[in-house]
Amino acid sequence: MSEYRFEEEEYTSQVNTDTLVRIMGAVKTHWRWVLGFLISVAAVSIMESIFTYLGKIIVDEAIVPGNREVLVQTLALYGAISLFFAVMVFTFIYLAGVLGQKVRYDLRKRVFDHLQRLSFSFFDRTPVGWIMSRVTSDTERMADLVTWGLLDVTWAVMNIITALFFMATINWQLALIVLLLIPVLVKVAIWFKARILAEFREVRKLNSKVTASYNENITGVRVVKALHRESENLKEFNDLSSNMYRRAFRAAWLSALFLPAVQVISAIAIGSVIGFGGLQVEAGAMTIGGIQAFIAYITFMLWPVQDLARVYADMQQAVASAERFFSLLDTQPDIVNKPNALNVESISGDIEFENVTFHYQPEKPVLKNFNLKVRRGETIALVGPTGGGKSTTVNLICRFYEPKSGVIRIGGRDYTDYTLEAIQSRIGVVLQTPHLFSGTIRENIRYGRLNATDEEIVEAAKLAGAHDFINTLEKGYDEEVGEGGVLLSVGQKQLISLARAILSKPEIFIMDEATSSVDTLTEALIQRGMEALMRNSTSFIIAHRLSTIRRADRILVIENGGISEMGSHAELMRLKGHYYNLYTKQFRSELEAQYERLDVLPEPHTNGHHAAEPVF
Repeated sequence: MSEYRFEEEEYTSQVNTDTLVRIMGAVKTHWRWVLGFLISVAAVSIMESIFTYLGKIIVDEAIVPGNREVLVQTLALYGAISLFFAVMVFTFIYLAGVLGQKVRYDLRKRVFDHLQRLSFSFFDRTPVGWIMSRVTSDTERMADLVTWGLLDVTWAVMNIITALFFMATINWQLALIVLLLIPVLVKVAIWFKARILAEFREVRKLNSKVTASYNENITGVRVVKALHRESENLKEFNDLSSNMYRRAFRAAWLSALFLPAVQVISAIAIGSVIGFGGLQVEAGAMTIGGIQAFIAYITFMLWPVQDLARVYADMQQAVASAERFFSLLDTQPDIVNKPNALNVESISGDIEFENVTFHYQPEKPVLKNFNLKVRRGETIALVGPTGGGKSTTVNLICRFYEPKSGVIRIGGRDYTDYTLEAIQSRIGVVLQTPHLFSGTIRENIRYGRLNATDEEIVEAAKLAGAHDFINTLEKGYDEEVGEGGVLLSVGQKQLISLARAILSKPEIFIMDEATSSVDTLTEALIQRGMEALMRNSTSFIIAHRLSTIRRADRILVIENGGISEMGSHAELMRLKGHYYNLYTKQFRSELEAQYERLDVLPEPHTNGHHAAEPVF
């Protein structure tokens, strides 16, 4: 594992109002749930204020004068309101829970759908851990803000409003003293705001790197163990996690300091009210029940202010998460359909590259003024050195990328005139490293054409040479393959991948070094399946084992961004150029390997006669 070098976009220290608006926009489609949720929270807050006022009535109008009737009536009212209070508490907790799940579902669905539309170039430059962090922890924080955070804010604001209302009803002078302390609380919040937000932004960024580090070590565990990199990787991971710990510790320290600051201001407010209220009681301007209720309302109001401080700290985390979530959602795909692009039923026809130039990095062109015309139904093999442009050529055909200059035509038409779906839904690809999805063999083959019948799946598996090994499994086509196909061998995964491609009935078929990691027997099965598939399609084969492409209509040697040799196997062997050297060198290596295997075999018994030597 090397040092993590992916750099995220930096953000200012100010809370972005637009980001907050976008976060709250996540609940727009569920406005009925939000309305019911807010009404129930407001009702709970108002009833809590009423409970306090009823306490004042009990003291001043029932206990002090000894009025039993008022006491009974007030307690009956208290009980009735308590029942309604319980119903409202249940309602807002239920609505908050449901709303939170709906928001999580919507956010994750939106980002998953968006990821499906992004171009390959995005995934080339963006680590998986960064994406996973956006989809999981960041959406979780946003959902919490628009549910429980919104609940706390609504409850706190309503508590403050109703407390001030009842305090003004009891004694407006004392209420004014309390009201003057609110700007002080706001000033304290502003002072903490920038510092907390900056720390939590850094925590979110480091969290992405830690997640990516986990992902790299888990997916590359075989390489890590084979090279004994455990201690080095642990040291690098410790550096990352230590940085995250320090930032999180500072953020937590600031958040923790915020609450005591509010409590000190609260204590000053209560002390002022007790002192001034005592003078009011002596002067007969307030009752015992009134000052008791007043102090209760101060606590009733200032505790929500402290709660707002906590919500504010949580909001900083949610905003930091939302900024990165929306940065992903705002990423535009590099390749999009033209206006009025054609969604045709077939793209069958000749394929032509005309002066195509392409680069991943501007200073390093991969293809330069590349020209090629492939006839419909032709089989083209691509060979050449690593980095010469073989995979880039087929990626351009699939329109995973588009030429930087020049044009690619399919059926005589610029292929950008077609929709992406029109092209990519009619291309079958079998890669060097096959990928299977969690589920059964049947489900993985059906992925090639979702409306395929079981009979068509079996037929595709037979053509691919996969049917026989599938039948040996305990559950046959219903056997689980595990995550990424981990429960199957590489060869078995490759055969299923080929069956999936056959089922899709592609018009353009691409094999990208699909036999380089399998044994000779599996290679023969794949070769047979390829021949079945290539009968009705234009085919491109990138080959490591040159013996698999001898029957290709044309073989292209691609190096230095262009075609250096082109012809059939026989023509290129007669040419005695680069292809000839590659083929003879590989053939010689295979022969030497066969001799080495024979040398380690025990000599057979010949009754005194020498065994016949093998002939090649």
